[in-house]
Amino acid sequence: MTVARRVALLSLALVLLGGCASTTVDAYRGEKPVLDLKTYFDGPVDAWGIFQDRSGMVVRRFQVRIDARWEGDTGTLDEHFTYSDGTTSRRVWTITRTGDGTYQGTAPDVVGTARGEAQGNALRWQYVLNLEVDGKTYQVDFDDWMYLVDERVMLNRSVMSKFGVALGEVTLSFRKRSPGG
Repeated sequence: MTVARRVALLSLALVLLGGCASTTVDAYRGEKPVLDLKTYFDGPVDAWGIFQDRSGMVVRRFQVRIDARWEGDTGTLDEHFTYSDGTTSRRVWTITRTGDGTYQGTAPDVVGTARGEAQGNALRWQYVLNLEVDGKTYQVDFDDWMYLVDERVMLNRSVMSKFGVALGEVTLSFRKRSPGG
């Protein structure tokens, strides 16, 4: 094998390995405003979202009404989904602050415990969800990234995968209701 070919193969390997690297929540440590789940998810929050399949096609649109409250370090997010086809669903999260910027959560359709870490304006939230599709239930991995834009607006991008293969993405825009609104 020639030197030039070895260099080319090594360069390709480094590019591929670099593509596997992932951003950590620590990269957002200095970003403002600082996201505190207890502050943001306290009271009513509205959200609008889409689900895109792996080709990028939007296959589902939805709205979410979230009634959120905290008692000490434990929060409840009561989520009411309304989909563009008129169907509805509900998920109730119980979230516990476990340390400085770390959280755990459970919900009836979540397998085991969700884990999250917040730094700066970002939160990474990872869990396995029992997802029902056409009468069958599949366990899929969710890798959520939430970014606080200002005191009322937060954006969320979730990659849904199975066995490491991306199935699609969920994009949400949250808006915290103003007091009395």
